[in-house]
This record gives sequence, C-alpha cells and structure tokens, in this order.
Amino acid sequence: MNQTVADLIARSNRLGADKRNTNYAGGNTSAKGTETDPVTGEPVELLWVKGSGGDLGTLAEKNLAVLRLDRLRALKGVYPGVEREDEMVAAFDYCLHGKGGAAPSIDTAMHGLVDAAHVDHLHPDSGIAIATAADGEALTEKIFGGRVVWVPWRRPGFQLGLDIAAIKDAHPEAIGTILGGHGITAWGATSGEAEANSLWIIAEAEKYLAENGRPEPFGPSLDGYGALPEAERRAKAAALAPVIRGLASADRPQVGHFTDDPRVLDFLASAEHPRLAALGTSCPDHFLRTKVKPLVLDLPADAGIEESIARLKELHAAYREDYAAYYERHADVDSPAMRGADPAIALIPGVGMFSYGKDKQTARVAGEFYLNAINVMRGAEAVSTYAPIDESEKFRIEYWALEEAKLARMPKPKSHATRIALVTGAASGIGKAIATRLAAEGACVVIADLDLEKAQGAAAELGSTDVAIGVRADVTDAAAVAAAVDEAVLAFGGIDLVVNNAGLSISKPLLETSEKDWDLQHDVMAKGSFLVSQAAAKAMIAQGMGGDIVYISSKNSVFAGPNNIAYSAVKADQAHQVRLLAAELGEHGIRVNGINPDGVVRGSGIFAGGWGAKRAAVYGVPEEKLGEYYAQRTLLKREVLPEHVANAAAVLTSNELSHTTGLHIPVDAGVAAAFLR
Repeated sequence: MNQTVADLIARSNRLGADKRNTNYAGGNTSAKGTETDPVTGEPVELLWVKGSGGDLGTLAEKNLAVLRLDRLRALKGVYPGVEREDEMVAAFDYCLHGKGGAAPSIDTAMHGLVDAAHVDHLHPDSGIAIATAADGEALTEKIFGGRVVWVPWRRPGFQLGLDIAAIKDAHPEAIGTILGGHGITAWGATSGEAEANSLWIIAEAEKYLAENGRPEPFGPSLDGYGALPEAERRAKAAALAPVIRGLASADRPQVGHFTDDPRVLDFLASAEHPRLAALGTSCPDHFLRTKVKPLVLDLPADAGIEESIARLKELHAAYREDYAAYYERHADVDSPAMRGADPAIALIPGVGMFSYGKDKQTARVAGEFYLNAINVMRGAEAVSTYAPIDESEKFRIEYWALEEAKLARMPKPKSHATRIALVTGAASGIGKAIATRLAAEGACVVIADLDLEKAQGAAAELGSTDVAIGVRADVTDAAAVAAAVDEAVLAFGGIDLVVNNAGLSISKPLLETSEKDWDLQHDVMAKGSFLVSQAAAKAMIAQGMGGDIVYISSKNSVFAGPNNIAYSAVKADQAHQVRLLAAELGEHGIRVNGINPDGVVRGSGIFAGGWGAKRAAVYGVPEEKLGEYYAQRTLLKREVLPEHVANAAAVLTSNELSHTTGLHIPVDAGVAAAFLR
C-alpha cells in the first residue's frame, strides 16, 4: 500500500475511534501524494479522500475515492457558479484515477482545492457548539485567535471548497476553520500535523466550554421531570415502545432503538428542553438522520401509561401536520416528494429516547446523533445561545437532489427488512435454523432459550447486536416470557414475528407415561406457546402494524403414532391454538400459521436429547440410521433438515403469503397418513 494512503487510513481510524472527534459515518479525511501512472509510467499527483458513506473509525483503502489533482483543480475553470454547483459532483467522475475507488462525496472539492497535503473535516460536539453559538464568529476569534478562522454557514459543495481554499491562502498562520452551523476543518503539511491540528481545535473548544460555561446550560430542573428509578423507567419504556414504534411507522415500517443515557434524561429534566428541542439539530449529518426536530412528550415522568399513550397519539398527529407544513413552506417544483412525516426521534421525560430507522444500525446511529445534538446544545447554551442554521437551509439539505440520488442507489430491501422476530428454543436445531434464515432475510432476531449463554452465542454467530440478541426465556413462566418480550421491544423497538419453537419430547407408551412427563411437555409446548403468543400479541396489537405468529407443531399433531401419547397430544393442542388464534387475531392484521415437520433428526435438539434413541428403538433401526429410515417412509424419499423448516417459516412470514392465516404447512417429505384434510 502507498505510504501516504497507509498514513491516511491510520489517522482516520484514530480520529474516528473517539466519538468526541466525530460521529459515526460523519466527517471525511484526505491526503495528497504521488503514484506512478500505469499508462505513462510517470508520477502523477493524486488525492485520496474518504468516499461517500462509510465511517472514519473503520475506513479501509476500498472506502477511498482516488482522483487526479490536476483534473480536479482544473474544474475551477468550468465551475458554473453556486446556483449550479451540484453539477460538479458528476464532474468528479471525470477526475478519477484508474477505477477511482469509492464514489466521491460532496466534500471532495474541500479536500482537493485546499492547498495542504492533508485535510480533516470533522463533526466534534465541542466544535459544533461553537459553530452553532449565536456569537460563534466572535467566540472563534476569542478561543483560537488567528489560528482558526470562522466560515459562515454554506451548504457543503464546490463553493465551500473554494471559500476554505481562499481562507487558507489569505491566512497562512491558520491551521483550520470553524464552519458555521456545521463542524470544523483542519489541515497540515503531514498526516501527523493535520491530526494534531484537528485534535488541538477540539481540545481548545472543549477547554473553553468547560472553563467558561454556565453550570445549568439547560436551565433549572423541572419538577416531576427527573429520571424514574431504573426498573420503573425500563418498565415504562417497554410499555410505550410498541406504541411509539407504531406511530413512527405510519408511513413506512421502522426499527427502533432505546437509550436512557443520563445525558438524555438530564436534558429532559431541565426547563429549557422544550425550546431547544423545537429549534432542532444543526449539523447536516445530524438532522439528515434525526429529522429537523424530535417529538417530545410534554408530560411529567410519573404520567400513567394510558395517559402517555393518548398524548403521544395527539402529539404524533400534530407532528405530522407540522412536518407537512415545513415541507410545503420550502418545496418547489424540483423538490423530491416528501419522504414521510413521522418523527425519527421521540423523547420521553423520565424515561429516555427512542430513535428510528430502516434497520437497527440506522436507528441506533440516529439516537447517537441526537445525543451529539444534545451535547452541542449544552455547549452553545453554556457560553452563548444555541442558534442552529435556518429551517430553509435544513430543507435544502434534507431534500437535496444529491441526497435523493444517494437514497435511490441504496440496495433493494430484503424480504424481512424492518421486521423484528422472536424465536423460542432458538439456540440449536430447528429454532436456530429459523433464526439464521430470518436474519439472512433482513430481520432483527431475538434468540430466546432456556440457556442464556447458548442463546447469546447463537446470536453472536449471526452478527452484531444490531442483527441479533440472545435472551433467557423459560416459556413455562409468564413473568419470564413477559421479560423476554420486553427485552425484544427495548432492543429493536417492537415485535412483528414470533416463532413458537421451544419444545421437548419424552417417548413412552401410555402405561409408562407419568403425570410428570405429561405435565412437563404440556407446560413447555401448550402452555409455553400460549404464554408467548399472548405476550407477543399484546405488543403487536399496541403497535397496530399486524404481525405473524408461527407454531412449530408436528406431523404427530394429525398422525397417531405408537408410544407417543404426551408429545402427540400436546402437538395437537398447538395445532388447534393456530386455528383459534388465527380466528381471534385476524382483526388486528396478525396472521397465525403452523408448520408440521417430521423426521428432523440431524441438528435437532430434541433428537439429541434421547428422543432419537427411543424412536429408533420403537422402529427397530440403529439411531444413526433414523434419519434415513424416516426418509424412506416418505413419498419423496428425502431426509428433512432444520433448514427445510426454516425455509417454510421464511415463506410463511413473507409478503408472498400476506393473505394466508390458519394454515399448517407439512415439512415432512410427504407422509400420506399425515395429509391435512
């Protein structure tokens, strides 16, 4: 790797690793250097700059755009002016070196036109606090002297690059700028110098705010708005989460994230939070993810659940009207269509913050960005007055044609994108296969199992906690089931899909089946499925988004086999729960369906627990041949695996079968005696 590139990546990763320097996916860095042109064999000056999207903390060479400096600088000669500066983004493609790497971002001009070998553009909370202060220009001079120069707000683009380049030329003593309403830019002759200058600006801003800030920048405490005790706080959050998610998904389904970070709770407990929240965020990276302002519940922390829900619904209707009015105030004939009027951030005094996005990562990052905004408001109010960019400028960013084009390039969502699934008994066997398949189809998955360690291990195999989490759930215990559902809604915002898979089997004839055998199987599968369905349906109904409940029943629910009285009876119970719940929950848009597997030997937790040996003894075959035995008695002569059951679960819960409920699908390779009639 070119040493210049290696130094750039190392610097970027260090800067991005500390969220005091910049937010996730925010900011960009660059370096200028030379490489040999493979066509001419001569050295060529290049610019390496973080491409569109990506994150500094995880930046790799593939995330860099690579441009020829001579061609990039020559664009100044064809620049048509600020009214047409968006055209210059397309022109960057004609400056690419070789395959060009990542797509150049709107900030490419800033990096290419500034006469410095290394440039950093960052979004530190302390820097944005100065950038959004009403007297930010005077504060910049006071804090930094001539070393850092104020740049009035200008939308990112070619003209901003020209402006900063001119400032650099006019102020040879300067090491960077404060960009009004936005962030900071710093530069250096070496990678180390640029990094040191960036960190110095951030540290000096932090120091000034700490030494000169008012002790109560958000005003005095509001009586009754303080944080609830943790257990009460999280219980209220879990009760409100499905409702708020349903409201935030009025236009399109969203995944949620919850945080009760002390800084959020402190903000909501202070007198000035309604005024500041109404002003909205300022940095473009912030409000593109948080919308221009949040929805704020205007009730004290001890307000009841029903009262809070009623008020949230009123506030949501008002929010949508207000957002539509904002759009109408600023849209013109060329503006993209309104993307949705629901809030991305909901603030609940005494409880915390809910944030929303197209997937868990987007929702989580939106919350992180609003926490950045709270930090910014605290800093600006501590030494001045918070004064974000004008609403019209926010609209120009939010409904920018370039932003719309970026959204249009996003890949098509997978079949289960935005869906939140809870699968019981999912640490192994059929449950694990279903969880794996649903995650592969874009769902957020909660793996519930009696063994917490195994549940968490299975979740970790699927990816980060943005994809899956593991929770302990004893499905025979109503309180444990409710707790598992609460964990699901707090992790991902709500619940859309439940798979009742937890089970066990004891293979005995009637005269050897004890009352304990009978009760255990009925507690886990009949009672357990009932409890899980009940808790999940409550959350789904509160969401108002429909949902799916799937029962993993069995061929034995309709087929009378020998020496299997307790297991077959409980599977028949589960099969009829499907019909009963389909009839009851249809009015809420909740579909209830079942899957009847048979002969799933390989990978099955039930068979591994001794069931296989007992069934093999019943049929007079070696245990290791049991799967083959089951296959030979089917019409298709095929062995059934956990993945085949997972396929059925994925199809049943997809939009392809959106009008199907009360159905049982056999996944048994064809057992004629178990045909449904």
